[in-house]
Amino acid sequence: MRDPLKQYSVSQVTNLVKAAINARLPARLVVRGEIGDWKQHHSSGHCYFTLKDKGSVLPAVMWAGKFKSVRFEPEEGMEVLATGIVDVYPVGGKYQFYADKLEPQGVGPLQLAFEQMVAKLQAEGLFEDEHKKPIPSFAERIGVLTSESGAAIHDISESIFSRWPPARLFLFPVPVQGQGAALAIADTIDRINRAPQRLGLDLLIVGRGGGSLEDLWAFNEEVVARAIYASSLPIITAVGHEVDTTVADLVADARASTPTKAAVVAVPDGEDIAERLRHYRSRLVGSLHSRVQLGHSPLHTIRASEVFKKPGTVVWHRQQQLDELMAALRESLRDLATYHHEQLNRYVESIQRLEPYRLLGARRLELDRLPTGPPTASPPSSSGAR
Repeated sequence: MRDPLKQYSVSQVTNLVKAAINARLPARLVVRGEIGDWKQHHSSGHCYFTLKDKGSVLPAVMWAGKFKSVRFEPEEGMEVLATGIVDVYPVGGKYQFYADKLEPQGVGPLQLAFEQMVAKLQAEGLFEDEHKKPIPSFAERIGVLTSESGAAIHDISESIFSRWPPARLFLFPVPVQGQGAALAIADTIDRINRAPQRLGLDLLIVGRGGGSLEDLWAFNEEVVARAIYASSLPIITAVGHEVDTTVADLVADARASTPTKAAVVAVPDGEDIAERLRHYRSRLVGSLHSRVQLGHSPLHTIRASEVFKKPGTVVWHRQQQLDELMAALRESLRDLATYHHEQLNRYVESIQRLEPYRLLGARRLELDRLPTGPPTASPPSSSGAR
Protein backbone atom coordinates (compact mmCIF):
# COMPACT_ATOMS: atom_id res chain seq x y z
CA MET A 1 0.00 0.00 0.00
CA ARG A 2 1.40 3.31 -1.11
CA ASP A 3 1.91 6.12 1.37
CA PRO A 4 -0.68 8.82 0.98
CA LEU A 5 0.59 11.98 -0.76
CA LYS A 6 1.41 14.90 1.46
CA GLN A 7 -1.08 17.69 1.39
CA TYR A 8 -0.07 21.32 0.92
CA SER A 9 -1.96 24.51 1.29
CA VAL A 10 -2.04 26.99 -1.58
CA SER A 11 0.33 29.26 0.29
CA GLN A 12 2.73 26.38 0.91
CA VAL A 13 2.80 25.51 -2.78
CA THR A 14 3.41 29.12 -3.65
CA ASN A 15 6.27 29.24 -1.17
CA LEU A 16 7.76 26.06 -2.63
CA VAL A 17 7.66 27.57 -6.14
CA LYS A 18 9.18 30.77 -4.76
CA ALA A 19 11.98 28.84 -3.06
CA ALA A 20 12.65 26.80 -6.21
CA ILE A 21 12.85 29.90 -8.33
CA ASN A 22 15.17 31.62 -5.89
CA ALA A 23 17.39 28.54 -5.69
CA ARG A 24 17.74 27.92 -9.40
CA LEU A 25 17.69 31.39 -10.98
CA PRO A 26 20.49 33.99 -10.86
CA ALA A 27 20.17 36.66 -8.21
CA ARG A 28 19.80 39.32 -10.91
CA LEU A 29 18.91 39.03 -14.55
CA VAL A 30 18.92 41.28 -17.60
CA VAL A 31 15.89 40.50 -19.71
CA ARG A 32 15.56 41.69 -23.29
CA GLY A 33 12.02 42.05 -24.52
CA GLU A 34 9.31 44.25 -25.99
CA ILE A 35 7.17 46.36 -23.68
CA GLY A 36 3.48 45.52 -23.71
CA ASP A 37 0.40 46.48 -21.68
CA TRP A 38 2.22 49.45 -20.13
CA LYS A 39 0.34 50.98 -17.19
CA GLN A 40 1.50 53.47 -14.59
CA HIS A 41 -0.72 53.75 -11.53
CA HIS A 42 -1.76 57.38 -11.27
CA SER A 43 -1.58 57.61 -7.46
CA SER A 44 1.23 55.25 -6.43
CA GLY A 45 3.42 55.77 -9.49
CA HIS A 46 4.16 52.03 -9.73
CA CYS A 47 4.46 50.66 -13.28
CA TYR A 48 2.94 47.41 -14.52
CA PHE A 49 3.77 45.91 -17.91
CA THR A 50 4.88 42.81 -19.74
CA LEU A 51 8.11 41.85 -21.44
CA LYS A 52 7.47 39.69 -24.46
CA ASP A 53 9.07 38.12 -27.48
CA LYS A 54 7.72 35.83 -30.19
CA GLY A 55 7.42 32.84 -27.87
CA SER A 56 6.45 34.09 -24.42
CA VAL A 57 5.22 36.83 -22.14
CA LEU A 58 6.75 37.77 -18.79
CA PRO A 59 4.68 39.92 -16.35
CA ALA A 60 6.78 42.75 -14.91
CA VAL A 61 6.59 45.41 -12.22
CA MET A 62 8.70 48.48 -11.55
CA TRP A 63 8.15 50.33 -8.30
CA ALA A 64 7.78 54.14 -8.35
CA GLY A 65 11.03 54.73 -6.48
CA LYS A 66 12.97 52.80 -9.12
CA PHE A 67 11.07 54.34 -12.03
CA LYS A 68 12.17 57.87 -11.00
CA SER A 69 15.63 57.09 -12.37
CA VAL A 70 14.25 56.24 -15.83
CA ARG A 71 14.82 59.31 -18.02
CA PHE A 72 12.90 58.22 -21.13
CA GLU A 73 9.20 57.49 -21.60
CA PRO A 74 8.52 53.74 -22.02
CA GLU A 75 6.13 53.05 -24.90
CA GLU A 76 4.21 50.10 -26.24
CA GLY A 77 6.36 47.95 -28.52
CA MET A 78 9.66 49.51 -27.38
CA GLU A 79 12.60 47.10 -27.19
CA VAL A 80 14.22 47.41 -23.76
CA LEU A 81 16.74 45.80 -21.44
CA ALA A 82 15.21 45.30 -17.98
CA THR A 83 17.45 44.50 -15.04
CA GLY A 84 15.97 42.92 -11.88
CA ILE A 85 14.85 39.68 -10.28
CA VAL A 86 12.20 37.04 -10.87
CA ASP A 87 9.99 36.34 -7.88
CA VAL A 88 6.55 35.03 -7.04
CA TYR A 89 3.58 37.29 -6.35
CA PRO A 90 1.79 35.26 -3.67
CA VAL A 91 -1.54 37.05 -3.84
CA GLY A 92 -1.93 36.39 -7.55
CA GLY A 93 -0.16 33.06 -7.47
CA LYS A 94 2.11 33.95 -10.35
CA TYR A 95 5.71 34.67 -10.95
CA GLN A 96 6.74 38.05 -12.34
CA PHE A 97 9.79 40.14 -13.06
CA TYR A 98 10.65 42.97 -10.67
CA ALA A 99 12.63 45.56 -12.65
CA ASP A 100 14.87 48.09 -10.95
CA LYS A 101 16.55 49.36 -14.13
CA LEU A 102 15.18 49.96 -17.60
CA GLU A 103 17.15 50.88 -20.71
CA PRO A 104 16.15 51.13 -24.36
CA GLN A 105 17.64 48.49 -26.64
CA GLY A 106 20.15 49.81 -29.19
CA VAL A 107 20.28 53.42 -27.99
CA GLY A 108 21.24 55.07 -24.71
CA PRO A 109 18.39 55.97 -22.37
CA LEU A 110 19.40 59.62 -22.21
CA GLN A 111 19.63 59.89 -25.99
CA LEU A 112 16.19 58.35 -26.33
CA ALA A 113 14.80 60.63 -23.65
CA PHE A 114 16.31 63.62 -25.49
CA GLU A 115 14.73 62.54 -28.78
CA GLN A 116 11.36 62.00 -27.12
CA MET A 117 11.42 65.41 -25.45
CA VAL A 118 12.43 67.13 -28.70
CA ALA A 119 9.58 65.43 -30.55
CA LYS A 120 7.07 66.37 -27.85
CA LEU A 121 7.99 70.04 -27.58
CA GLN A 122 8.40 70.43 -31.32
CA ALA A 123 4.88 69.13 -31.82
CA GLU A 124 3.67 71.84 -29.40
CA GLY A 125 5.49 74.55 -31.39
CA LEU A 126 7.98 75.59 -28.69
CA PHE A 127 10.84 75.70 -31.19
CA GLU A 128 9.13 77.93 -33.76
CA ASP A 129 10.92 81.16 -34.73
CA GLU A 130 7.73 83.18 -34.34
CA HIS A 131 7.93 82.68 -30.56
CA LYS A 132 11.55 83.80 -30.26
CA LYS A 133 12.18 87.28 -28.87
CA PRO A 134 14.80 89.58 -30.45
CA ILE A 135 18.09 90.09 -28.64
CA PRO A 136 18.69 93.80 -27.74
CA SER A 137 21.34 95.43 -29.92
CA PHE A 138 23.03 97.19 -26.99
CA ALA A 139 22.31 95.20 -23.84
CA GLU A 140 23.73 96.75 -20.66
CA ARG A 141 22.12 94.85 -17.75
CA ILE A 142 22.59 91.12 -18.26
CA GLY A 143 21.55 88.35 -15.88
CA VAL A 144 23.64 85.16 -15.82
CA LEU A 145 22.21 81.88 -14.49
CA THR A 146 24.99 79.40 -13.80
CA SER A 147 27.06 77.91 -11.01
CA GLU A 148 28.97 80.50 -9.01
CA SER A 149 31.89 78.09 -8.65
CA GLY A 150 32.11 76.94 -12.27
CA ALA A 151 34.31 78.23 -15.05
CA ALA A 152 31.31 79.37 -17.11
CA ILE A 153 30.76 82.60 -15.17
CA HIS A 154 34.41 83.61 -15.66
CA ASP A 155 34.30 82.78 -19.38
CA ILE A 156 31.08 84.74 -19.86
CA SER A 157 32.19 87.80 -17.87
CA GLU A 158 35.63 88.03 -19.49
CA SER A 159 34.28 87.72 -23.01
CA ILE A 160 31.46 90.22 -22.43
CA PHE A 161 33.62 92.87 -20.75
CA SER A 162 36.30 92.52 -23.43
CA ARG A 163 33.71 93.21 -26.14
CA TRP A 164 31.38 95.64 -24.39
CA PRO A 165 32.81 97.36 -21.29
CA PRO A 166 29.58 99.31 -20.48
CA ALA A 167 27.79 96.01 -19.69
CA ARG A 168 26.81 95.12 -16.13
CA LEU A 169 26.45 91.45 -15.14
CA PHE A 170 24.18 90.09 -12.40
CA LEU A 171 24.88 86.53 -11.26
CA PHE A 172 22.00 84.31 -10.19
CA PRO A 173 23.75 81.21 -8.81
CA VAL A 174 22.01 77.91 -9.52
CA PRO A 175 23.10 74.26 -9.52
CA VAL A 176 23.70 73.13 -13.09
CA GLN A 177 23.71 69.36 -12.63
CA GLY A 178 22.43 66.73 -10.30
CA GLN A 179 19.17 66.16 -8.51
CA GLY A 180 16.99 69.30 -8.34
CA ALA A 181 19.14 71.36 -10.72
CA ALA A 182 16.47 71.62 -13.42
CA LEU A 183 13.81 72.78 -10.95
CA ALA A 184 16.19 75.37 -9.44
CA ILE A 185 17.00 76.79 -12.89
CA ALA A 186 13.32 76.97 -13.86
CA ASP A 187 12.33 78.60 -10.54
CA THR A 188 15.07 81.23 -10.88
CA ILE A 189 13.99 82.12 -14.43
CA ASP A 190 10.41 82.47 -13.22
CA ARG A 191 11.47 84.59 -10.21
CA ILE A 192 13.47 86.98 -12.39
CA ASN A 193 10.53 87.43 -14.74
CA ARG A 194 8.27 88.33 -11.81
CA ALA A 195 10.44 91.35 -10.92
CA PRO A 196 11.22 93.12 -14.23
CA GLN A 197 11.03 96.66 -12.84
CA ARG A 198 13.20 95.99 -9.81
CA LEU A 199 15.91 94.11 -11.69
CA GLY A 200 15.74 96.06 -14.96
CA LEU A 201 17.51 93.36 -16.95
CA ASP A 202 17.82 93.48 -20.74
CA LEU A 203 18.37 89.74 -21.22
CA LEU A 204 19.41 86.47 -19.53
CA ILE A 205 22.24 84.05 -20.26
CA VAL A 206 21.61 80.51 -19.01
CA GLY A 207 24.37 77.95 -19.23
CA ARG A 208 27.30 75.97 -17.94
CA GLY A 209 30.59 74.50 -19.09
CA GLY A 210 31.13 71.22 -20.86
CA GLY A 211 30.41 67.73 -19.60
CA SER A 212 28.81 64.42 -20.44
CA LEU A 213 25.21 64.04 -21.52
CA GLU A 214 24.44 63.09 -17.94
CA ASP A 215 26.13 66.27 -16.65
CA LEU A 216 24.17 68.47 -19.05
CA TRP A 217 20.86 66.71 -18.47
CA ALA A 218 19.28 69.49 -16.40
CA PHE A 219 19.09 71.56 -19.60
CA ASN A 220 17.12 68.77 -21.30
CA GLU A 221 14.42 68.70 -18.64
CA GLU A 222 10.92 69.78 -19.65
CA VAL A 223 10.56 72.17 -16.71
CA VAL A 224 13.58 74.21 -17.89
CA ALA A 225 12.37 74.26 -21.50
CA ARG A 226 8.95 75.56 -20.49
CA ALA A 227 10.43 78.21 -18.18
CA ILE A 228 12.60 79.52 -21.04
CA TYR A 229 9.61 79.51 -23.39
CA ALA A 230 7.45 81.43 -20.88
CA SER A 231 10.11 84.06 -20.11
CA SER A 232 9.29 87.63 -21.07
CA LEU A 233 13.00 88.45 -21.11
CA PRO A 234 15.09 87.25 -24.08
CA ILE A 235 17.19 84.23 -23.11
CA ILE A 236 20.51 83.10 -24.59
CA THR A 237 21.64 79.56 -23.76
CA ALA A 238 25.33 78.71 -23.55
CA VAL A 239 25.57 75.05 -22.58
CA GLY A 240 28.60 72.79 -22.94
CA HIS A 241 30.81 72.61 -26.00
CA GLU A 242 30.07 73.37 -29.65
CA VAL A 243 28.96 69.78 -30.36
CA ASP A 244 26.46 69.78 -27.49
CA THR A 245 22.84 70.60 -28.21
CA THR A 246 20.22 70.58 -25.47
CA VAL A 247 16.47 71.04 -25.43
CA ALA A 248 17.05 74.42 -23.75
CA ASP A 249 19.11 75.50 -26.78
CA LEU A 250 16.23 74.67 -29.11
CA VAL A 251 13.68 76.65 -27.07
CA ALA A 252 15.89 79.66 -26.30
CA ASP A 253 15.65 82.92 -28.22
CA ALA A 254 19.32 82.55 -29.23
CA ARG A 255 22.05 80.00 -28.65
CA ALA A 256 25.77 80.37 -28.06
CA SER A 257 27.82 77.26 -28.76
CA THR A 258 29.93 77.83 -25.61
CA PRO A 259 29.81 80.15 -22.58
CA THR A 260 32.74 82.11 -24.02
CA LYS A 261 30.86 82.74 -27.25
CA ALA A 262 27.79 83.96 -25.38
CA ALA A 263 29.27 87.45 -25.55
CA VAL A 264 29.21 87.39 -29.35
CA VAL A 265 25.46 86.81 -29.24
CA ALA A 266 24.68 89.01 -26.23
CA VAL A 267 26.63 92.23 -26.84
CA PRO A 268 28.19 94.13 -29.74
CA ASP A 269 31.91 94.47 -30.28
CA GLY A 270 32.97 97.82 -28.83
CA GLU A 271 35.86 98.20 -31.28
CA ASP A 272 33.53 97.51 -34.17
CA ILE A 273 31.05 100.10 -32.88
CA ALA A 274 33.84 102.65 -32.47
CA GLU A 275 35.06 101.98 -36.01
CA ARG A 276 31.53 102.37 -37.35
CA LEU A 277 31.15 105.65 -35.47
CA ARG A 278 34.43 106.89 -36.94
CA HIS A 279 33.21 105.89 -40.38
CA TYR A 280 29.90 107.70 -39.87
CA ARG A 281 31.74 110.78 -38.56
CA SER A 282 33.99 110.80 -41.64
CA ARG A 283 30.98 110.50 -43.93
CA LEU A 284 29.14 113.25 -42.07
CA VAL A 285 32.12 115.62 -42.22
CA GLY A 286 32.57 114.88 -45.94
CA SER A 287 28.89 115.47 -46.60
CA LEU A 288 28.95 118.78 -44.71
CA HIS A 289 32.08 119.86 -46.57
CA SER A 290 30.44 119.05 -49.91
CA ARG A 291 27.35 121.02 -48.96
CA VAL A 292 29.47 124.01 -47.93
CA GLN A 293 31.39 123.85 -51.20
CA LEU A 294 28.12 123.53 -53.09
CA GLY A 295 26.80 126.61 -51.32
CA HIS A 296 29.97 128.59 -52.08
CA SER A 297 29.50 128.34 -55.85
CA PRO A 298 26.29 130.39 -56.14
CA LEU A 299 27.62 132.73 -53.46
CA HIS A 300 30.71 133.44 -55.56
CA THR A 301 28.47 134.05 -58.57
CA ILE A 302 26.35 136.50 -56.63
CA ARG A 303 29.36 138.31 -55.19
CA ALA A 304 30.85 138.61 -58.70
CA SER A 305 27.68 140.17 -60.11
CA GLU A 306 27.41 143.87 -61.08
CA VAL A 307 25.17 144.73 -58.19
CA PHE A 308 27.87 143.89 -55.63
CA LYS A 309 30.68 145.53 -57.61
CA LYS A 310 28.79 148.81 -58.37
CA PRO A 311 25.64 148.84 -56.23
CA GLY A 312 24.81 152.44 -57.36
CA THR A 313 24.63 151.39 -61.02
CA VAL A 314 21.34 149.56 -60.48
CA VAL A 315 19.81 152.67 -58.91
CA TRP A 316 21.13 154.86 -61.67
CA HIS A 317 19.78 152.55 -64.34
CA ARG A 318 16.39 152.55 -62.68
CA GLN A 319 16.44 156.35 -62.46
CA GLN A 320 17.32 156.57 -66.16
CA GLN A 321 14.49 154.20 -67.00
CA LEU A 322 12.14 156.33 -64.91
CA ASP A 323 13.23 159.48 -66.70
CA GLU A 324 12.70 157.81 -70.06
CA LEU A 325 9.27 156.64 -69.04
CA MET A 326 8.33 160.12 -67.83
CA ALA A 327 9.54 161.66 -71.10
CA ALA A 328 7.57 159.10 -73.09
CA LEU A 329 4.50 159.80 -70.98
CA ARG A 330 4.76 163.54 -71.55
CA GLU A 331 5.24 163.00 -75.29
CA SER A 332 2.22 160.72 -75.38
CA LEU A 333 0.08 163.26 -73.54
CA ARG A 334 1.12 166.01 -75.95
CA ASP A 335 0.26 163.84 -78.94
CA LEU A 336 -3.09 162.98 -77.42
CA ALA A 337 -3.92 166.65 -76.69
CA THR A 338 -2.91 167.67 -80.22
CA TYR A 339 -5.06 164.96 -81.74
CA HIS A 340 -8.19 165.97 -79.78
CA HIS A 341 -7.56 169.66 -80.49
CA GLU A 342 -7.47 168.92 -84.18
CA GLN A 343 -10.65 166.89 -83.92
CA LEU A 344 -12.37 169.75 -82.15
CA ASN A 345 -11.31 172.23 -84.85
CA ARG A 346 -12.73 169.92 -87.53
CA TYR A 347 -16.08 169.77 -85.74
CA VAL A 348 -16.16 173.58 -85.46
CA GLU A 349 -15.44 173.99 -89.16
CA SER A 350 -18.22 171.53 -90.03
CA ILE A 351 -20.70 173.44 -87.93
CA GLN A 352 -19.68 176.75 -89.48
CA ARG A 353 -20.23 175.37 -92.97
CA LEU A 354 -23.83 174.55 -92.11
CA GLU A 355 -24.60 178.33 -91.44
CA PRO A 356 -26.68 177.65 -88.36
CA TYR A 357 -28.00 181.27 -88.13
CA ARG A 358 -29.62 181.08 -91.48
CA LEU A 359 -31.07 177.65 -90.76
CA LEU A 360 -32.54 178.91 -87.55
CA GLY A 361 -34.16 181.92 -89.35
CA ALA A 362 -35.92 179.66 -91.86
CA ARG A 363 -37.25 177.43 -89.12
CA ARG A 364 -38.54 180.49 -87.25
CA LEU A 365 -40.53 181.68 -90.33
CA GLU A 366 -42.16 178.28 -90.66
CA LEU A 367 -43.24 178.45 -87.08
CA ASP A 368 -44.76 181.87 -87.61
CA ARG A 369 -46.97 180.63 -90.49
CA LEU A 370 -48.55 177.91 -88.39
CA PRO A 371 -52.24 178.74 -87.26
CA THR A 372 -52.58 179.89 -83.72
CA GLY A 373 -56.42 179.02 -83.02
CA PRO A 374 -57.85 175.65 -82.03
CA PRO A 375 -58.76 173.25 -84.89
CA THR A 376 -62.46 173.20 -86.16
CA ALA A 377 -64.34 169.92 -85.57
CA SER A 378 -65.81 168.29 -88.76
CA PRO A 379 -69.60 167.43 -88.76
CA PRO A 380 -70.39 163.74 -88.39
CA SER A 381 -71.14 161.77 -91.54
CA SER A 382 -74.77 160.88 -92.25
CA SER A 383 -73.85 157.49 -93.47
CA GLY A 384 -72.93 156.55 -89.97
CA ALA A 385 -76.55 157.06 -88.57
CA ARG A 386 -78.63 154.01 -87.77
